[in-house]
Amino acid sequence: QLQLVESGGGLVQPGGSLRLSCGASGFTLDPYVVGWFRQAPGKEREGVSCINFSDGKTYIGDSVKGRFTISRDNAKNTVYLQMNNLKPEDTGVYYCAADLSWVATMNVMRGVGRAGMDYWGKGTLVTVSS
Repeated sequence: QLQLVESGGGLVQPGGSLRLSCGASGFTLDPYVVGWFRQAPGKEREGVSCINFSDGKTYIGDSVKGRFTISRDNAKNTVYLQMNNLKPEDTGVYYCAADLSWVATMNVMRGVGRAGMDYWGKGTLVTVSS
């Protein structure tokens, strides 16, 4: 079965850090583009960051630039999202998704059009609160 599985979410105080992981089973993430998205209660889904697993090209959303870093581990077939200096507004369910197209992924990141991603995980909850 082809699936993405997120892990690493939890409760953290403002200013703290978490590292999310997105692992794939049933397929290799190379040559996919893997993106992180989040959705806060009552809000639209937001594109956070993405990485081209083949060449490492990355995109970081403005709202997390300077605080979040995306990376990949080819041997572990995993993408990571390192989140530092977390703020209450970072609270939400974080999803990873994969698609073969960089352009299509960027469109989903920016909320352009209705195209989807090839695979989605079920999400992991991040709560930033004191």
